[in-house]
Amino acid sequence: MGSTEKRGIILLSGGLDSSVAMALALKDGMHFCRAITYDYGQRSAQKEILTAKALCKHYGVSHSVVPLPWFRELWSGGALLTDSEAIPHPTLSELSDLSASLQSAKRVWVPNRNGVFIEIAAGIAESRAAEWVVVGFNREEAATFPDNSEKYLEALTEALKFSTSNQVRVAAPTARMNKSDIVQNAKALGFPFHHLWSCYEGFEAMCGKCESCMRLIRALDANGMGGSIAFRNALS
Repeated sequence: MGSTEKRGIILLSGGLDSSVAMALALKDGMHFCRAITYDYGQRSAQKEILTAKALCKHYGVSHSVVPLPWFRELWSGGALLTDSEAIPHPTLSELSDLSASLQSAKRVWVPNRNGVFIEIAAGIAESRAAEWVVVGFNREEAATFPDNSEKYLEALTEALKFSTSNQVRVAAPTARMNKSDIVQNAKALGFPFHHLWSCYEGFEAMCGKCESCMRLIRALDANGMGGSIAFRNALS
């Protein structure tokens, strides 16, 4: 992104990827005129909002919650992130099994979620004379969620040339990283790991069993942070 200041909107869920993407972009000279957290009826909505607010306070970024109460009604049958069925609990070995990961991803898939989120953010960006929408995509989950891939970022940026007068672009500082890489970068930045919510559930503490939690635990362990212990104690 270069060393000069650019104006952007950050899509911030309070999870590892988007939170570290914000920290990396700020270090690289980005000025965020707004951080956005969406409430689309997901189980973890209130925890995401609280975490995102805390992160924004830490980094001095303005924060807004954008409610999308209509979004979960657009598809039949709902999705596990918004309904009451049990969330999959993969083992650590299953995270490395592409077939198992694809099945888990299919169960928590929310149709065109990232597309809707980014298009809304692009409109907000243009209205604030901002030229970037920053997201927290990563290489690890792009293998099972195609809307986390660099190709998707490139395609959206191309489409936004036609729908925004200032040709808003989409960037993901973490796009070429896996979760372990993201934690490594976060450590180097002195990132406040206690301000994270990387869980599909909305319990008092992160469940430590869903796919998002398990990927965080594995990444923490890979960086010598005692993932399982840190997860229960420092992060919750």
